[in-house]
This record gives sequence, C-alpha cells and structure tokens, in this order.
Amino acid sequence: MQTATLVQLGVTGLLVASLPLSMVWLSADANKYRKLVWVAVFLTFDLIVFGAFTRLTDSGLGCPDWPGCYGLANPFQAHEQITAAQTLLPTGPVTVVKAWIEMIHRYLAMGIGLLIMALMATSFLQWRRGRPRPRAEFAPGLPTALFLFVCLQGAFGAWTVTMKLQPVIVTIHLLLGMGLLAMLAWLGGRQDFLAGKGGVSAAAPVAGLRAVRIGALLTAIVLALQIALGGWVSTNYATLACSEYPRCGGAWIPPMDFEHGFTLWRALGKTAAGHYLPFSALTAIHWVHRNFALVLVLVALWTARRAWRFQALRPSAAALVAALLLQGASGLATIYFSFPLAIAVLHNAGAAVLVLAVTMLNYKAKFHSKPS
Repeated sequence: MQTATLVQLGVTGLLVASLPLSMVWLSADANKYRKLVWVAVFLTFDLIVFGAFTRLTDSGLGCPDWPGCYGLANPFQAHEQITAAQTLLPTGPVTVVKAWIEMIHRYLAMGIGLLIMALMATSFLQWRRGRPRPRAEFAPGLPTALFLFVCLQGAFGAWTVTMKLQPVIVTIHLLLGMGLLAMLAWLGGRQDFLAGKGGVSAAAPVAGLRAVRIGALLTAIVLALQIALGGWVSTNYATLACSEYPRCGGAWIPPMDFEHGFTLWRALGKTAAGHYLPFSALTAIHWVHRNFALVLVLVALWTARRAWRFQALRPSAAALVAALLLQGASGLATIYFSFPLAIAVLHNAGAAVLVLAVTMLNYKAKFHSKPS
C-alpha cells in the first residue's frame, strides 16, 4: 500500500476523532478526562453495534483488503474496482454499499483508537505533573493497557479480512470488542468513583458483599462464554438452524454434529477437512447457545438478587435484570421473525448492554467493600 494512502487513512481517522475530542474540549465539564472516557465508552458501544450490522449485512469483505479498499483510502477512489467486482457477482461480498459499510466501520475504529491514544497521553502527562503525589484518577496503567488492547483488536480486524471471515477469527474479534468496552467502562467507573459520582458509599457495611463479588465475577465469566457462543452462531450463520423455541426441529434434542460444529480452526462453511459443513453442525451450534443462555439467566438473577440487598448496588442490579429481559426478548424475536436485520442488530446491542451492566456491577461490588 502506498504511503499516500496510509496518510489519507490517518487523516480520515483524525477527522473522525476530532468531533468527539472537540466536544469534550469545548464542554463546560471541569473534569474533561472523565468526560472523554465516557465518550469513548459510548463510541465503542456504537462501534460494536455497527460491527454487528457490518457482519449481518455480509459486508465484512466489502473491501477485500486491509486497511484500505483495493489499496486506496476510500470507496470513491476504488469505485472502478468495486463496480467491476459487483458486475461479475451482483450478490457477492463486494458491492458499492457493502464497501462503504465496511470502510465506515474501519474509520470509526480508527477514530476510537485515536481517542484511546489521547486518553493514554493525557493520563501520562497529568500523572507526571502530579508528582510526588500523583492523582489517582490519572493512573496510566489502565489507559496503557487499553492502547495495547486496541492494537490487538486492530490486528484481529485485519485478520478477519485477510483470512476471509474465518469463524474463529471473527468470534475473537467480537470478544475483544466486548472486552475493550468492559475495560473502558471499568475506567469510567473509576473516574466516577474518584469524582464522587459512582454511587458507592465508603461507610456502607461490607457483610455479605463477598457473595455478591463472587456472583458478579461468575456472571462475567458466564457472559463471556455466552457471547463467544453467540459470536460462533453468527459467524457460522447458524441463527436459523432452529426456527422454533423451546424445541428445535420439532424435538427437544435434535440431531446434532458437535464434532464439526465446534471444530474451531476451519474455513467459513467448511469442515476441517474442507467439506461443506453439515446442517446438523449448525444445529449443534445454535442449540448450545440457546440453552447456555439459561445458565446465564440463572447465575445473573442470583447475583442481582444478592446485590439488591445493598442500596448502592441496586441501580446496577436493576440494569442487569433489564438487560437480560431485553436480550431474551430480542433473541426470541430473532427466531420467531426469521432473523430480521434490525432485531438481530438489537440482539448484538443487548449483549453489549449486558457487558456494561455486569462490568459496573463488578466494579461497584469490589469498591463498595474497599472504600478509598
């Protein structure tokens, strides 16, 4: 890729990042660092939702190279190549619309990467200025980890394209996106706590919080597994392998091929041996995801019930239950309405909301018992 193209992509990323940075800089909020953190949380949530839209519209290969489009900075410049590919295969992975969807997703990702770089730079500068007693809110450890994490996420974004939507790569890319959202939300929780806006009382009793902390951590682990299973369903296009609920194919336990369904290293739609993936493998993928959701519901409700006993944790517990209801409703709607795009995107957004709710519950449960 030519240097001029990389420069154009960098300028585009700067333009995307300039709007939120300007809004933060010009805002009346005295704590601009905290505001920038929550702006990054909001945009990362948007990126995850738009990433789901990109995947569900089959736009992941709208530009079949990376980071540009046919070696160029935007679909305008690559219009001739895109049009030629669309003419050869009108319903194929490369069309003008799909190219724009894919590149907008990349531009937004670049903008968020620059915001995280701004967070890291600000934290280092303010932390150094605070010596010999550095201010806790500018501790640079987590912002630096966020920068490294977003670099890793970018690498998997590139491999998603270069490895032609290999399911395990796309699923890891989704998990890393959710992980990035959780880390930013944790940083936001820390900023709220230090600013006295976290709703956590330093004088609150800690008896019984151990069970809440264990439950919150267990909920996070189970949620991560469920998101991985959901990503595996989506990346293998197994959403409609079961078109009814609670049964699947007219049976409680339908014919399933777990061996091929859960072989991780294989091409999209193929077995490890290169044969077409049997429908029973798709059924296994879908069936495991929908039934493991019940485990998540039980663990999350148990945790929310425990957390409800503490006044400071009630908003997070209520948010967790509400997110569960939203996610369950959108999951059922996806099946019964035969996978409409808007509902499928909403289901992915619900997973991100669950990540936010569980992260904040973990943060508050931890620091509720460890006052500053």
